[in-house]
Amino acid sequence: MNSEKIIASLKELIATGDNAGKVLTDPDDLQAYGKDWTKIYPPKPTAIVLPKTTEQVQALVRFANENQVALVPSGGRTGLSAGAVAANGEVVVAFDNMNQVLEFNASDRTVHCQAGVVTEQLQNLAEENGLYYPVDFASAGSSQLGGNLSTNAGGIKVIRYGMSRDWVAGLKVVTGKGDILELNKDLEKNNTGYDLRHLFIGAEGTLGFITEATMKLTRQPDNLTVLVLGLNDLTNTMDVLQTFQKQIDLTAYEFFSHQAMQHVLGHGQVQAPFETEAPYYALLEFEAVSDQVMDDAMALFEQCVEQGWVLDGVISQSETQAQNLWQLRERISESIAPRTPYKNDISVVVSKVPGFLTEIDEVVTQHYPDFEIIWFGHIGDGNLHLNILKPEDMANEDFFEKCQQVNKWVFEIVQRYEGSVSAEHGVGMTKKPYLHYTRSEAEIAYMKAIKQVFDPNGVINPGKIFD
Repeated sequence: MNSEKIIASLKELIATGDNAGKVLTDPDDLQAYGKDWTKIYPPKPTAIVLPKTTEQVQALVRFANENQVALVPSGGRTGLSAGAVAANGEVVVAFDNMNQVLEFNASDRTVHCQAGVVTEQLQNLAEENGLYYPVDFASAGSSQLGGNLSTNAGGIKVIRYGMSRDWVAGLKVVTGKGDILELNKDLEKNNTGYDLRHLFIGAEGTLGFITEATMKLTRQPDNLTVLVLGLNDLTNTMDVLQTFQKQIDLTAYEFFSHQAMQHVLGHGQVQAPFETEAPYYALLEFEAVSDQVMDDAMALFEQCVEQGWVLDGVISQSETQAQNLWQLRERISESIAPRTPYKNDISVVVSKVPGFLTEIDEVVTQHYPDFEIIWFGHIGDGNLHLNILKPEDMANEDFFEKCQQVNKWVFEIVQRYEGSVSAEHGVGMTKKPYLHYTRSEAEIAYMKAIKQVFDPNGVINPGKIFD
């Protein structure tokens, strides 16, 4: 079936009913909807479909199976592994118009949403009802719930609240065969065999499409307080973490290098937290529910200074100051974006972080001393973001080619430390060649077999995670 017939059929499929969807073919729309935040694979979709209902998604999937048309899911397009890139003439199924909150249940503390609901929209709804949705990251203002779940997004609160999958009470999905499944039906206890809900979470849309989700909420945190510390050495990140966790339940524990902070400060919107310069910084967040907790925090800070782990520090005295201190961490990606960073999202168990990071830093610096390396990440859960900045006089093609060699060195270290080549951004196409560094041959074979069960004709997000 040629492109013209495919487009005509798509328009007919979703044009009926009170909630008619849209089909876009304008070149600007194809570019906008066919990509994510990666810049490696140019988008080349045939068309963009914006359905309004689960039944329309089901019709699209059945059409795709009958005519061997490949479908690629698209949420907020904030992904960093090319999992939502349509580079080979696929039809993009974008969930922007499936953005309704269908039900809020105060007794169950749940929200039933369509997949296109934006993360910040869910956070705001929870706050308006005196509750809290704790999964949070820099792209909260544009990322969509379906995409978050498809990549099991983590973010800055994982040390306390866990990953996206920990907040899913139930899912409605359309499988690659075109079946509609309602998974778990929002039950807290449901011990009746395989929990298929968790297969779809983190599957990057390769088994089918998440169209609706029921998300759990929790109580609002009380008086969140931020402490930024200048560290004497990388290993001190673990010393500080262990010291504070003995007495205080942290809601976040982030770190960033001095080079990373310099890029943020260079934008002029944020001030340095204190005059003392340190090679690394840690950002701690906790609930200061009483004067005793604040006293404990200050005593622990003084203990870390006495041990020589911490050079200086500052603690927030207001919500505004806490938000300003968070900007030191959250504006890093934005501040280095003009330098075309080559990103790696890797993880190990927390105790291995200092040695792991040091080895990688040494290898990259040794081979490419002219490359600027920016480190930051969710060090409290073992997740590190390695960013290599492109020299201004180097062509993109040459830079990406050199970074492919960096990948090999980095992932060999990841494998030796029994870590993950993708902590929270997914595999997509960018990490696909390196999956074997984290997953065994047997695991990959089982994953492919699962894919075959749910998507026997291979029409749902083909070429992602594995071929």
